[in-house]
Amino acid sequence: MPRRCRTQDEHGFCNVERRARYPARRQAVLQPPPARCAIAPDQPPDGPTEFRYVTENGTCQRGRQPEGEHALSNAERQARYRARHQAEQPPPVVRYRRPADRRARPQRWRTAVAELLTLQAEYASWYEALPDSLRDSATAEALREIVELDLDALAAIVPPRGYGRD
Repeated sequence: MPRRCRTQDEHGFCNVERRARYPARRQAVLQPPPARCAIAPDQPPDGPTEFRYVTENGTCQRGRQPEGEHALSNAERQARYRARHQAEQPPPVVRYRRPADRRARPQRWRTAVAELLTLQAEYASWYEALPDSLRDSATAEALREIVELDLDALAAIVPPRGYGRD
């Protein structure tokens, strides 16, 4: 059987004033209007129980207020979210892997030597097109050294094929 509070009134409310624990600090604690006692009474209060909608008064509204005249739909909210996140982050950079060079070493050697010979011919034409005022400059000296390199010796080398195929 549930216990009754010793000081309940006729409606089942507790009328006890709360006091401080220690005698030196005896001060009455202010209480809100009488509420039901924590210990359930034996009998229900007199009269019919009033039925109330406790969430109707609007004191516990959830979420924030809409910025415009009406709340956003889910699609509008999602569009705002996407626009905000696109503005914060730069678009991703797509990087492609360079394909592996699958040519054999002798073929890569011949390609490299041919490229060097082509570059040497371009530098020779650049050196010949220099005006007389720039013939004594550092650029002319570097071009002259490139032109004088003997790349024919490199072109004459035939690399080994390897694995007993020589």
